[in-house]
Amino acid sequence: MRSLLFLFALLFALCTHPFLGEAQGPIMQDVLDINNNTLQAGKDYYIRPVPNSVSTICRPPAPCVFGSGLALNSTTPNKACPLNVVEVRGTGQALTFTPTNPNTKDITTNSDLNIKFDVKSNCPESTVWRLVSDGSSGQRIVTSGGVIGNPGEGTVNNWFMIQKDDDDYNLYFCPRVCETCKPVCGNIGVFLDSNGNSLVGIVDKPYKVRFDPVSS
Repeated sequence: MRSLLFLFALLFALCTHPFLGEAQGPIMQDVLDINNNTLQAGKDYYIRPVPNSVSTICRPPAPCVFGSGLALNSTTPNKACPLNVVEVRGTGQALTFTPTNPNTKDITTNSDLNIKFDVKSNCPESTVWRLVSDGSSGQRIVTSGGVIGNPGEGTVNNWFMIQKDDDDYNLYFCPRVCETCKPVCGNIGVFLDSNGNSLVGIVDKPYKVRFDPVSS
């Protein structure tokens, strides 16, 4: 009898506790668009900032920019390449999401993703997001020139994730594609640079967004 009880206790412990070395990361949930459909890898979406988000751009006395999206644009005075990710009025430009596993179709929270603008560019860099340090300000900004796939040390700055934020979502940089790397994690949001550009980069507070599917 005692042996039977011990066996049941052992089985219960194994079922309710992870094995040594098993990952215990954040819970992954399907990311939903504004129509409550799961985001699909390779499909086009607009990333739309949520009205009244703490990082919504305001330029007094002009009204705050609520009807906005994200796009690639040159932010230097001479309009040189590479193009940076900025907040613009309107829907912005369409983007696609690619997980680390190319066979995965559903996009989930708290998982590493490549983000790419599905547009043509006159610059030689790709339209894949990449986090870099701005040479003039030292601020970490999202620019172009990343690559799709090849998770590892050489591509660590190309990976972003989506986090659940109340009824909405936010974007976050904290890649887990390199076990030996120690990236400095941070919220992805919008801030004004010295030239008045609404740059996308690392900010202090989460920046709520929604995902608007592009009509076919």
